[in-house]
Amino acid sequence: MVLKPSAILAFAFALFPALNSTSAAPKFPPVTGFDLSKYLGKWYEIARFPAWFEKDLVNVTATYSLRSDGKVKVLNEGYKKSKDGKHSVAVGKAKLASSPDTGYLKVSFFGPFYADYIILDLDKENYQYALVASSYEYLWILSREPKMDPDVYGRLVEKAKSLGFNMEKLYVVPQNW
Repeated sequence: MVLKPSAILAFAFALFPALNSTSAAPKFPPVTGFDLSKYLGKWYEIARFPAWFEKDLVNVTATYSLRSDGKVKVLNEGYKKSKDGKHSVAVGKAKLASSPDTGYLKVSFFGPFYADYIILDLDKENYQYALVASSYEYLWILSREPKMDPDVYGRLVEKAKSLGFNMEKLYVVPQNW
């Protein structure tokens, strides 16, 4: 299923509480030593803070690819309740919000409105996992594989806690490929 324009607008406004923010400083410290070309590709959503636009979605992925204009295409996909459920897709774009070696992007799912996409932690050697936030309401743990090493997962949870995130809200996303 491709989301209708009205659904994309609602999705964008729900996902990013600070859509009209023009602040150049991210809310949290992003990683440095970032390489966008290594970050491109498919990521599996291992855990997230619940949000209505992802309600009941499983097997959620985010795929990033370079566009001809230098921005990044963002393709978010998931399935309602099971891998055989209704397919949900949202397409957006992202751009670097800071220096190219800083894991701080701005993401848009609707027109000129962008929101923070801050990479808080990253496997800088192999780009196999990432901890990403937009605000204290939106947090994701991502992996290149549908399963994540429990020690890495625990370390990312502890990192988010140390930054003030309420980890009691964390929802583990079924990845049953």
